[in-house]
Amino acid sequence: MMKHLLLLLLLFSCAIVSQGQTESTPRNVVITYHKKRTSVKTGENGILKINVSPKDAAKFKAAGYVSYSDFGAKGDGKADDINTIAATHAFANQSGFEVKADDGATYYIGGKERTVIIRTNTDFGTAKFIIDDTEVENRNTPVFMVSSGQKWFKPRGISSLKRDQERIDISLPGPCLITVTDTTVKRYIRFGPNQNNGSPQTDIFMVDKNSNVDPDAPIIWDFDRITDIMALPLDETTLKITGGHFTTIANKAESKYTYYSRNIAIRRSNVVVDGLEHRITGEGDHGAPYGGFINIRDCYNVTVKNTLLTGHKTYRTIGSAGKPVSMGSYDISVGRAINVSFVNCSQTNDINDRTYWGIIGSNYCKNLLYDSCTFSRFDAHMGVANATIRNSTLGYMGINAIGTGVFTVENSTIRGRSLINLRSDYGSTWHGEFIIRNCVFVPSGGKPVSASLFTGYNSGHHDFGYTCYMPERIIIENLFIDDSNHPEDYKGPAIFADFNPQMKDSSYREKFPYVITKQVVLRNVTTASGKPLRLSDNLFMFKNVKVVEE
Repeated sequence: MMKHLLLLLLLFSCAIVSQGQTESTPRNVVITYHKKRTSVKTGENGILKINVSPKDAAKFKAAGYVSYSDFGAKGDGKADDINTIAATHAFANQSGFEVKADDGATYYIGGKERTVIIRTNTDFGTAKFIIDDTEVENRNTPVFMVSSGQKWFKPRGISSLKRDQERIDISLPGPCLITVTDTTVKRYIRFGPNQNNGSPQTDIFMVDKNSNVDPDAPIIWDFDRITDIMALPLDETTLKITGGHFTTIANKAESKYTYYSRNIAIRRSNVVVDGLEHRITGEGDHGAPYGGFINIRDCYNVTVKNTLLTGHKTYRTIGSAGKPVSMGSYDISVGRAINVSFVNCSQTNDINDRTYWGIIGSNYCKNLLYDSCTFSRFDAHMGVANATIRNSTLGYMGINAIGTGVFTVENSTIRGRSLINLRSDYGSTWHGEFIIRNCVFVPSGGKPVSASLFTGYNSGHHDFGYTCYMPERIIIENLFIDDSNHPEDYKGPAIFADFNPQMKDSSYREKFPYVITKQVVLRNVTTASGKPLRLSDNLFMFKNVKVVEE
């Protein structure tokens, strides 16, 4: 009797589901529970029609998970399995079941415009996924999206914000992620061959249930006006994505800034990606760039660990200034996100191979971490607030950043042109300090160059939309500079490169003054060449820097 009652309850709940959408079901998916067999079909306007037989529903409930083969995936590497993969996750999202890929399967995913929504733990296991980008209906459509079941809403009662504000005076349903924009203020007005008119001032921060701002990720701008503000309640449970061997067959589009986003997009807080692999094949003499196979945005607390990624081949195009430029193409992209960590990650290609672009690009982030990683570079384009690199090795592109707060590099080997490159296209600005501990610097990977620890450029004549700073204080402790291979006229490594060759004396006038470093603290800095560390080739520019050797 109890068994029949449970079955009736299941069928009743299923009938309700078939009548409309739920929080876990996208608008282009309809799930029914009829007695006929479990099936997946495509209706008008691409609507995915899924039927789950009551017998299979009971079986899935007993197992607690579903597999792609349960919904008809072939897994033979030939038939396009995107619809059945999407259907599997749609059912799992609605039912709260985990998803497990079939061991030994190879899932082919063609260019169809279909995004798989992931809202439950997913184990890709040892399965292989071939993502074919040679003929794509919509290059902006992610293949997978790790999505929140929560909904963004517009909080009322906030008309302005101040830098480092500790609390916002509104009532929230619980801990929330807040994004805020002022379109009337432009920041990051780019300089150089990819010049532009800047981007609207934006920020992201986390508040607790009492509306206190997370002090480890503070508000970094004054918002005298707010043109848009949104809040997303925090997903407090951790969603795990494990395993999976992914291969992208690269696009063959024209080499211009038409980025491809055929990726795993993470748009949920508290996510762990563990043990994933991504490779690339089919790159030729031209192609459009990629916006990150792992694309993390508008979220909080995301960790990618034990993961193997691949740098993309570098292609060239004509930039906005009408000159040839190399296009950034990424396997990792992080935008407007807080507490994003990469732990024990590496890439398939040589981190010193200059034919491949640096593996990561990031914008508007806070608290980025590399720990035990081997990558071609670290990069923060439009700012990072606080960053840490430890126990890692970085290749030919090294460390490139602008931003605020504390940037810590420790127990790492850096093989870039400089130890730290403050990006000149955004004013070579860092409003805060750098801490370098227990590191090895191999200038240009061992090529004969005149080494500088900090490089950048700022003429003082370009308005970037903010005051530009060099790090107020730099602490360097236990640094070995391997400059054994150097030019004949080598004077020894410099702390600072020549950031403005035109600034030779007091007659030079800056329209937008560049605020120079106040103090450099040196503790046990040694060189392979035996030559001592010196200040700079531009002694006038850095004449007021206090260098303390301890």
